[in-house]
Amino acid sequence: MNKAELIDVIAAGVDGVSKAKAEQVLNVTLNAIIDAVASGATLSLVGFGSFNPGERVARMARNPRTGEEIKIAAARTVKFKAGQKFKEAVNGGSRG
Repeated sequence: MNKAELIDVIAAGVDGVSKAKAEQVLNVTLNAIIDAVASGATLSLVGFGSFNPGERVARMARNPRTGEEIKIAAARTVKFKAGQKFKEAVNGGSRG
């Protein structure tokens, strides 16, 4: 599913909501998640999961083609941990 398909599902699932309004709501939601995690906060959606900021330390790696050692810089990352209802749905359970 891509973003356009998700917008279609949202618009179809909420009476009186146009695709344009559904897209606006989705964009605001995604931006709020991005802003929260980028600022260092954890965002939890009970049953769905949580988004956490993370850190990846700098490390040395090897180029598989040349065998040359290269340094990979430290980076900030995002970690997602699925909630219980999400895990159950993926593993064949019901979405309650």
